[in-house]
Amino acid sequence: MIIGVLGPTGSYSEKAAEKWIAKQGDIKGVSLQYYDDIPDTVSAVLDKTIDLGIIPVENSLEGSVGITLDLLNENDLTIVGEMVVTIKHCLLSKGKLSDIKIILSHPQALAQCRQFLKKRFANAEIRTTGSTSHAAKLANEFEEMAAIASRESAQTYGLDVLIPDIQDRKENHTRFIVIKAGPSEKKPAEPGPLSSLPEKGSYKTSIIAYLKKDRPGALYELLGEFAKRNVNLTRIESRPSKRALGDYIFYIDFEGHTNDEVIKDALDNITSSVGMLKNLGSYPQYDLSGNAKE
Repeated sequence: MIIGVLGPTGSYSEKAAEKWIAKQGDIKGVSLQYYDDIPDTVSAVLDKTIDLGIIPVENSLEGSVGITLDLLNENDLTIVGEMVVTIKHCLLSKGKLSDIKIILSHPQALAQCRQFLKKRFANAEIRTTGSTSHAAKLANEFEEMAAIASRESAQTYGLDVLIPDIQDRKENHTRFIVIKAGPSEKKPAEPGPLSSLPEKGSYKTSIIAYLKKDRPGALYELLGEFAKRNVNLTRIESRPSKRALGDYIFYIDFEGHTNDEVIKDALDNITSSVGMLKNLGSYPQYDLSGNAKE
């Protein structure tokens, strides 16, 4: 099995993949393939160059990763798992603090360290890269360059940790999703590491909904189908449909599996009141209580 992640080695996506693989237990012969950015990773999944991709979808400080949401809407992809990784950004460099003139990192990492950069490096040139580990690799070239990346990246690329834990909030977590090609299966898959069912109540389902017409109460009615069945929504977010200004699609995550009768009933009722309903799949829900103890 080949799993695609953001590269090069040392990225947080790699860490998410390693954690997810460890939780599967009985997967053998797994290798990682590294890609420059999220679209490249998704393209490799779609053309089946790789079996699975692991990409970031939301961060506790900066919110959703827009490109990931767009790609989920625009392509036939199924979510088969999720993983949450604790993010601890460090300032890495070959040089000293006084040498630094350029700071590199992924746009999300730079945003998560916005206050730190403004306070400590207001005059530094900020450059974006495809991943935090790519920033670390580039920073190895010149002493005047620094990267915002993980401590593991410092070890991988021969950099010094000048300042640890520089994110603006100490509680910083990124949720990654595990994706495969193809629409969500209508029938349960055969038992295996990607489809074995955990205990009841430990599933999450993701959908995308587009309302037929913008009218008072339309979104309320959609959400009401879950509320009256006591289905817990874990996330809801609007995203421009790219059709017209003020036109939105909605990304909704909720607890439960599409095989559950109550979920089937809710989705059946929603289908008749929306212009589009896309099921991204049901998958084992990550234990956030376990994540908090890391």
